[in-house]
Amino acid sequence: MEYRQLGSSGLRVPALSFGTGTFGGQGPLFSAWGTSDAAEARRLIDISLDAGVTLFDTADVYSNGASEQILGEAIKGRRDAVLISTKTGLPMGDGPQDWGASRSRLTRAVDDALRRLGTDHLDLLQLHAFDASTPVDELMGTLDMLIAAGKLRYAGVSNYPGWQLMKAQAAADRLGTPRFVAHQVYYSLIGRAYEADLMPLAADQGVGALVWSPLGWGRLTGKIGRDRPVPAGSRLHETEQFAPLVAEELLYRVIDALELVAAETGKTVPQVAINWLLRRPTVSSVIIGARNEEQLRQNLGAVGWALTAEQVAALDAASDVLPPYPHTPYRQQEGFARLNPPLV
Repeated sequence: MEYRQLGSSGLRVPALSFGTGTFGGQGPLFSAWGTSDAAEARRLIDISLDAGVTLFDTADVYSNGASEQILGEAIKGRRDAVLISTKTGLPMGDGPQDWGASRSRLTRAVDDALRRLGTDHLDLLQLHAFDASTPVDELMGTLDMLIAAGKLRYAGVSNYPGWQLMKAQAAADRLGTPRFVAHQVYYSLIGRAYEADLMPLAADQGVGALVWSPLGWGRLTGKIGRDRPVPAGSRLHETEQFAPLVAEELLYRVIDALELVAAETGKTVPQVAINWLLRRPTVSSVIIGARNEEQLRQNLGAVGWALTAEQVAALDAASDVLPPYPHTPYRQQEGFARLNPPLV
C-alpha cells in the first residue's frame, strides 16, 4: 500500500481508505448500501489492515450512529493500528441543536461520536456540509478548542463550496488556529466537477482530497453498459434519487473506454476507474466501500500497478466535459489557457 500526506499536514494516510457506510444498515438509504454487523465488519477490517488500509471513514448520520458504533466494536483492542475519520453536521434529529456546526452542536457531536466509537480521540473530523448559520470565527475557534482538548487531531470538510473553504482557511490564519487539511469530495470519471475550482484551491491551500463514490454511485462497477441495463439486484434501483446526476451518453462513453483499458490491462472496470483517480492531483486517498469480502478484495486490486500514459489519455478524453463558466474560456482559447496551466 502506498501512503501519502494528507494535504499539507503531517498525517500519512493510505492511498485507499475504507468507507463504513455499509455498517449498520438502518434507514432507506443505508440499508440499501449494506447491513454489516460487528462480526462482518471485523472481518472486512482484518482484510483491510492486512492490505495496508489503515484509515476508516464513517459519519454520525450513517445509520443514525450505528456505523460508528459497529466500527468501534470492530477495532476494539487495536485502536493504535487504525486512523478514524468521522463526519458531523447533517441533521441527527428535529431539534434546533441536532444539526449544523455551532459550538454547542459540534462539542456534543464529537462527544457522542467518541462514545459510540469507544475511543478518546478522532484522527480526523470533517464537517459533513457547509452550515451558513454558524459564523466562521465560531467554527474555527470551536475546532481549535477540540484539538487543544485532545479530542481531535485534524479537521477537514466535506461537500464544501470553494469560497467557504477559502474563507475558513483565511479565518484560521487570522485567528492563529489550525487550518483544514482535508476535503471529502465526490470525484469520479463520470463526475469531474471537482477539477474546476476545488482542485486548484486544494493544491494552493494544501488540502488533500478524500474521494467518495469513486465508482460514480455504483455506475462504474462493470455491471452496466450500453447493452446492459441496471441489474435487478443493484442498489441503484433504491438509491438513484440520492445519486449525483450524469448524462447517459457520458456514462456510456466512459464505460466503453474503461472496458477497453480493462481488457488491455487484465484488470476489472472498477480497478481501472479507481487507479485513474489515484493519479489525479491533490488526491490523498480514495475511499472504497464493500458490502462483502469479494467486493473489498476486488477494490483492493486497484493499487500496486499503474495505467500507461496512453491509457490515462484515453480515459481523460472519454470523460472530458467543458467546465462551467467562467472556466470554459481557459480551456477553449489559447490566450486564456496560458494564464492557467493544468495541474497535471
